[in-house]
Amino acid sequence: MRHVVEAELFTDETAPLNRYFALPKVDLHRHLEGSLRLTTMLDIARQHGVTVPVSMFNLSGLVQVQDQDPMTFTNFLDKFKTLRLFYKSPDVIDRVTREAVEDAARDNCRYLELRFTPVALSRAEGFPLHDVMDWVMSSAQEAAKKFKIKVGLIASVNRHESPELAEQVAWLAAEHIKNGLTGLDLAGNEAEFKSDPFHGIFKEAKQAGLHVTIHAGEWGPAANVRDAIENLGAERIGHGVRVLEDEAVTALAKERETVFEVCVTSNYQSGVVSSLPEHPLPRMFEAGLKVTVNTDDPSVSRITLAHEYQHISEDLRVPMDTLKNSVLVAAQAAFLPDVEKEKLVASLKKELKL
Repeated sequence: MRHVVEAELFTDETAPLNRYFALPKVDLHRHLEGSLRLTTMLDIARQHGVTVPVSMFNLSGLVQVQDQDPMTFTNFLDKFKTLRLFYKSPDVIDRVTREAVEDAARDNCRYLELRFTPVALSRAEGFPLHDVMDWVMSSAQEAAKKFKIKVGLIASVNRHESPELAEQVAWLAAEHIKNGLTGLDLAGNEAEFKSDPFHGIFKEAKQAGLHVTIHAGEWGPAANVRDAIENLGAERIGHGVRVLEDEAVTALAKERETVFEVCVTSNYQSGVVSSLPEHPLPRMFEAGLKVTVNTDDPSVSRITLAHEYQHISEDLRVPMDTLKNSVLVAAQAAFLPDVEKEKLVASLKKELKL
């Protein structure tokens, strides 16, 4: 597998990527906190006195999964311990948001849903939650205009955090629907933390007009996918790759037309699957599930969405037409107003010749 550190797509080494780069794409599952450029982290470290290695190579080892790393949940999450040191000022949050949008646009994404965790961004320097949300939203909107890409935002809350904090984030998110914040996400360690304390919060969020996506069936069993659909009102499932372990849950997901946000490289690097060729994505397509392809944490994984398409086509042998169709499925599942969604779907159909 060949990776690039900073989405440099036109070198000789990455020439095979260009056919995948050329495809118009949709990314529904990309975390802002996993999208920081290495060069930006070094700048922030210099400007704000963050104690990290001054060489890009050594810093990469702390914040990006390396080929020689153990491919485990613990190693993957350890990268975020260092990443959390960088949210030092409103200017930093503005910069990393703008760059995340720019990188998606450079990867030929037509539509990006960028999720961010207000609690994590606010905690480093004690910023008020509402300020953090305002900064991310205004920066994302400005960057979307500048780089000619459509962007929606999703606020994430973590299972291991208190429900009170999650409720705060949910209410603030609902107040910002008019500003392009369209969804609420539950993330974090599903193996050790149940979703029960959050059921009421997500029900109210949905009633307030927010869309719902839930991380489930990644490190936890298929039963967590059922829980997300039935008790949290999930329209989409983050990852969900273990859904096939239970036929009844697979049938429920098909019946409800639940959409799966699959992130192949992330699943391998975090130990969800033991090798890329063993990833269940082809079987998810074959089962008739609504499946989309996404990056998760592109900087942590050292990938672009073009890389994911290449792995899926060449390592998992998914036909190009299936891949193209998954772009349309993603557009149809976008947390957008109907009129905007129809325009996006129509333009992608034309570009993809579907």
